[in-house]
Amino acid sequence: MAEIINLRQARKQKARAEKEARANENRVAFGRTKAEKNLSQAEQDLAKSRLDSHKRDDDEKP
Repeated sequence: MAEIINLRQARKQKARAEKEARANENRVAFGRTKAEKNLSQAEQDLAKSRLDSHKRDDDEKP
C-alpha cells in the first residue's frame, strides 16, 4: 500500500525547504565582505570598459 502522509506536514516541509533555498541564495548575495564586493565591482567595471572599447561607431555614414 501507499504510504500515508499528513498534507499539513508535507506543506510545512515544502515551505521550510523553499525558505532554506532562499536563505542560501541570500548568503551568497549578501554574505560577502566589503573587499570582496569591491573586487567584484572592479572586475565588472573592467569587463564593461573592455566591451565598450570594442564597440563599433556606426554614426558616420560614408
